[in-house]
Amino acid sequence: MRSLWAIGLAVLLTGGAQATLTDVTLENGMRVIVKEDRRAPVMVSQVWYRAGSIDEFNGTTGVAHVLEHMMFKGTKAVPPGEFSKRIAAAGGRENAFTSRDYTAYFQQMQKDRLELSMQLEADRMAHLVISDELFAKEIQVVMEERRLRTDDQAQSVVYERLMATAYQTHPYRRPIIGWMDDLQNMTAQDARDWYARWYGPNNATLVVAGDVQADAVVALAKQYFGALPARALPERKPQAEPEQIGTKRIVVKAPAQLPYLLMAWHAPTLRDWARDSEPYALQILAGVLSGNDSARLQKRLVKTQQIAVNASAGYDAVTRGPGMFMIDATPAQGKSVAELEKAIRTEIARVQREGISEAELTRVKAQVIAADVYQRDSLFYQAMQLGDYVIAGLPPEALERRVEKLRAVTVAEVQAAAKKWLQDERLSVAELDPQPLQAKLRAAAVPGVRHAN
Repeated sequence: MRSLWAIGLAVLLTGGAQATLTDVTLENGMRVIVKEDRRAPVMVSQVWYRAGSIDEFNGTTGVAHVLEHMMFKGTKAVPPGEFSKRIAAAGGRENAFTSRDYTAYFQQMQKDRLELSMQLEADRMAHLVISDELFAKEIQVVMEERRLRTDDQAQSVVYERLMATAYQTHPYRRPIIGWMDDLQNMTAQDARDWYARWYGPNNATLVVAGDVQADAVVALAKQYFGALPARALPERKPQAEPEQIGTKRIVVKAPAQLPYLLMAWHAPTLRDWARDSEPYALQILAGVLSGNDSARLQKRLVKTQQIAVNASAGYDAVTRGPGMFMIDATPAQGKSVAELEKAIRTEIARVQREGISEAELTRVKAQVIAADVYQRDSLFYQAMQLGDYVIAGLPPEALERRVEKLRAVTVAEVQAAAKKWLQDERLSVAELDPQPLQAKLRAAAVPGVRHAN
């Protein structure tokens, strides 16, 4: 059965490889990547700006996300709200998202509507109008979004506070949505400054995936984006995070039904993708610990010991900044966070001491690789993965050979990665101390909270 599974993966990978990739840079510095995939007469177009919360300054945290909202508020040629109406009238859908590393905008439509997408995106790249009046309304929407998604969500508060603790100096310590005080004091000029600083063609990548001809896509990109002048971009400082020299711990008191535990270890990310091996081993390690009912945390902590109601591990190798390997868990009724942390540490120590079996490695590789392959089955996520890698400074080849690199991971490399990186001197721990829940009398005060941030 395992050999048939491997054959199935090979067939899927071979099918994906038939799609051609074009990667060019326009004279003004804008990068254009086209992934041809002819399985359906549709396309997805994404414009990625290499500007996220990592690029913000203290006092204006959240401005990258605020500008994402303002990008839908119109230009001289396209009145407020008209952008979305035109995409919808063409039978498409659109949205945007902001992360620590980037801000991206997308449209999904029939393939013959790509020109409309480019026309609208090029217009707001160069001619966005940020009025004081519209900004004053939209900043209220953003503050309400922060209340709903962070302030009223205990686990989100824990994550936010742990990041502010685990990172000593790096901008990743600041929340993407921004601190409330900064949002309350933000002005339209802050958004205008951000737009002028980062929103130029030479700081953007256009990714198009679908039933398209690469030459035609590049020609359209030249027509609509090629005439836009490059902007002088600010110098980016390295902002290296100082090495942690001891365990950090915080307790967060917030209204909640159950306690919660979040553990984060500083970990490497992909830089020299062809030579790096540890990030791939850490991804496999995350799969060993969580991912399905056979994973160690779920099997031993949830099913066997019944010390947790859930437990999972996560790791992202593709980032502009430093990485984290994370484990979160919720203790079962009558169990303490201290007992749960001890149980998690026991499982980690077991991997560090005994390693994992070849059978376990094979199973986890199949899961991780299958998830990767199935994600590539979506046009949207094909484009997403390309944009994510390019923004992190990695070539498309790194993405194309990712499965190959994961297949090459050995049991010894997984054990070595666990020994090296899951050490206490790299660890930060946050505990949620649940406070009594109170009836929420406040309804959402501002309509219009939208966007997939």
